[in-house]
Amino acid sequence: MTFPIVIHHNPDCGTSRNVLGIIRAAGHEPTVIEYLVEGWTRPQLLALFAAANISPQEALRIARSPAEEMGLIAPGFTEDQLLDAMICHPILVNRPIVCTPKGVRLCRPSEVVLDLPERMPPGPFSKEDGQLIIDAKGNRLV
Repeated sequence: MTFPIVIHHNPDCGTSRNVLGIIRAAGHEPTVIEYLVEGWTRPQLLALFAAANISPQEALRIARSPAEEMGLIAPGFTEDQLLDAMICHPILVNRPIVCTPKGVRLCRPSEVVLDLPERMPPGPFSKEDGQLIIDAKGNRLV
């Protein structure tokens, strides 16, 4: 039996690439959804946010997104308004979001994903930037 994993991924994001690399190094081939291409639906976002126990405000990507210029960080925006903006501008959703039988998480920082696969990647394992996150004995360092 396989251990299903879905990653809502942006290949231009280093954190998202690190998370995908960790999942694959653990021996899983996830379903990869490039959400900037596929877009979002309201039911999909509501389900993901509920499963990850985060609000649209917590999922809002501010850095390197149009959130600030769109005025979305100002007080008074409703969840419905944020969801509408996220559907129109998928880059507004922080990433990556990973779904497994163990749970759904917004994996920032990328090490958050280590709690989700069925098994850990073998060590030693480093992120793109060279930071060691699993030592040679397979121990998690972060």
